[in-house]
Amino acid sequence: MLQFNFNPFPNLSTSRLLLRAITLNDVDDLFVMRSDKETMRYIPRPIAQSNNDVIELIDRVNSGIIKNESINWAIALKENNQLIGTIGFVRTQPEHHRAEIGYMLQKQYQKKGYTYEALQVIIEYGYNIMKLHSIEAVIDPNNIASEKLLQGLNFIKEAHLKENEFWDGKYLDTVIYSLIKK
Repeated sequence: MLQFNFNPFPNLSTSRLLLRAITLNDVDDLFVMRSDKETMRYIPRPIAQSNNDVIELIDRVNSGIIKNESINWAIALKENNQLIGTIGFVRTQPEHHRAEIGYMLQKQYQKKGYTYEALQVIIEYGYNIMKLHSIEAVIDPNNIASEKLLQGLNFIKEAHLKENEFWDGKYLDTVIYSLIKK
């Protein structure tokens, strides 16, 4: 079974981005993203109603990192260190050498290649540092942009699960994509 160690926190970078720890300094930017109904449309999680909701989210993220159970990064612009999104391994299965990746970006930064850029670095980290064998993404089948993004990174559709999640009074389908280390 794999054992993860996220201490010290692994800061990563790309040509345009810093992937760094999410801190209380990010509350306002996270609130913009997590309170926007359009941004949250495909994410079956509560819409942030206040900064306290975001602070609780940061606490949960940091708890997962401290316990070496999950890791999430702020996606920040190199030019000003402003959080524009988040990305990370939201669920890990160390016994199976597998982890689920999750990501989201503020609306005005979508469709500019930022998530693609961040995913490349995270995938490399997952395979080379965490020693994962496979990475999965669980998405809403209506999220065509996310589907195209994953396909562009050679993720393969593994399953379309029918009405397997219950959220906000409705049964939702999910689609699982995966990338197996070569």
